Amino acid sequence: MTLDASTDRLVCFNHGKESGPWGTKISRLAEVARACGFAVISPDYSHTHDPHSRLRQLTTEVRPRAQTLILVGSSMGGYVAAHACSALKPQALFLMAPALYFEGWAEEPADLPADIEVVHGWGDDVVPLQNVQRFAARHRAALHVVNADHGLSAAMNTIEILFAQQLRRQQSAA
Repeated sequence: MTLDASTDRLVCFNHGKESGPWGTKISRLAEVARACGFAVISPDYSHTHDPHSRLRQLTTEVRPRAQTLILVGSSMGGYVAAHACSALKPQALFLMAPALYFEGWAEEPADLPADIEVVHGWGDDVVPLQNVQRFAARHRAALHVVNADHGLSAAMNTIEILFAQQLRRQQSAA
């Protein structure tokens, strides 16, 4: 699944613990990415609930490369995407309800890009808002708290707009 180093623009999606590689959020955001001229991939992590195993799979087996690489993660996939930044050096990071700072996987992500967008739901009962606020403050990320639960389905139109804006910024920067 390693992509050719000559890939121009690539979005790599990372799904959550209970979802799959082409769930509703990823499928909708993949349409946005393609419309903005990005190729898309979404590795399947459904064989494990261990975030460290998922991170190893992404950084050693998938190893996405592109001139412009955007990592996207939802819930546990947000943990994976954030921690993959050290190895993959993306130009941007887009996180939805990222499962950061949980017991057993509380380490701080490093080498993050400057362009970070985070979306979290006021009604999220899985990932505490204070965890996401902590991450956003430490990394000067744009934080958007929306009227939604952990699945964020009630905010998909807003999420699509935020994601498209980030992709356009990266197109302009390239």
